[in-house]
Amino acid sequence: MSDESHSVEFTFVDDRGHTSEHVLNTGQFLLGRSEECDICFPESAVTVSRKHARLTISPDEVVVEDLDSRTGTMVNGRFVRRHVIERGDAITIGPYTLNPDLPEQVRSGPSAVVVAREDGVERDAEELELELHEVRTVTETLLEEMGKRIIGQQDIVRSVWASILTKEHCLMVGVPGLAKTLMVTTFAEALGLSTTRIQFTPDLMPSDIIGSNVIQETEDGKRQFEFVQGPIFTQLLLADEINRTPPKTQSALLEAMQERQVTVGNRSLLLPSPFCVIATQNPIEQEGTYPLPEAQQDRFMLCVVLDYPNRNEEIDILVRTTQGVKTQVDQVVTHAQILTFQKVVQQVAIGEELAAYAADLVRATRPAQPEAKPWITDWVDWGAGPRAGQSLLRGAKALAAMDGRPAIARDDILEMAHAVMRHRIACNYRARTQGMDEDGIITRLLEEVSAP
Repeated sequence: MSDESHSVEFTFVDDRGHTSEHVLNTGQFLLGRSEECDICFPESAVTVSRKHARLTISPDEVVVEDLDSRTGTMVNGRFVRRHVIERGDAITIGPYTLNPDLPEQVRSGPSAVVVAREDGVERDAEELELELHEVRTVTETLLEEMGKRIIGQQDIVRSVWASILTKEHCLMVGVPGLAKTLMVTTFAEALGLSTTRIQFTPDLMPSDIIGSNVIQETEDGKRQFEFVQGPIFTQLLLADEINRTPPKTQSALLEAMQERQVTVGNRSLLLPSPFCVIATQNPIEQEGTYPLPEAQQDRFMLCVVLDYPNRNEEIDILVRTTQGVKTQVDQVVTHAQILTFQKVVQQVAIGEELAAYAADLVRATRPAQPEAKPWITDWVDWGAGPRAGQSLLRGAKALAAMDGRPAIARDDILEMAHAVMRHRIACNYRARTQGMDEDGIITRLLEEVSAP
């Protein structure tokens, strides 16, 4: 940047996928909800402070500074006080992501005062169809890239992708050695998301996940509290063997999973967007474990079970993994596209009959409901709550979007039923003694509950 006057183009993306582009000239720009700000966010963006941050564009650098905002300013998912922007950096302010384009030769252009507004206009049918086609194309490419490292497990890959598209979380249950960790890291590479891994152990504390305030000495010799963020500040969080830590530490994830924020002292800090927790559990080793509380399990939209590969898949795994070569995975989607896809999924239509079918399935799992079959009363201690019905339809919408369809079908609900409900119902000892488990109960319900 050598010219006295130059400009930088910024792409603004909100948490619903709306984008707008603005060009800023050399100078300082105040960002916030106040009318005095040069970049003014809407009043409804309550997580943006009145005077949140400052952008400084000079011939030598572009700098972002946090102005002691209530929810903080992040660059690439990390909180910053002052940061010199480099190519590819993403700035997060409340629900907005700013993607600056720093070209080799800076373009000239008029100065701009930006008003970041909310766009509530519904997409028309033709535009939605084009976007659904894009979701389908990206999904097919994503499955191909994942297949470079993950042999088989196509249903599991689709389920994890559905969790990300619906802004939800996924619990993976499987014995060691089934590539659960590799699947998450491969997803992060293919989607261009930041990722961290937390190994849950009995001595893990909540502050080890969220972070804590520490006393730091400033340049002028004064001491002040500064928040050192924990590994939860990422986009794709792998909670490995989550049931090996006590409920006190498990509960540190509750606010993050539901509200997409964490509270430290009197500050509520937003997490990067998108944010998805993928937790793993080992089903065969229960010594020294702490079962997840029901409230925690209910935060996971899906609970998927990984099984052993078939013979041909296992041979392929052995051949590929013993040659000492790590397969390169290409990024198939941008951050802005993911946010747009999440909004597209929300606009997939739901027929009233299918919504009623989802409600009937969930209500049929509850022993106290009049819709419950007699054998449900005998075998089930408690059934699924309303969040299960919501997850059924959200998952079905994701599957429809992944196939490029503008409305869900009955098969989408059937495909999601086991993953949505298996961790939300509890069999009693009578069911266990007769060889029945949660999956068996769901299978029988799908056979007996009348479908449209």
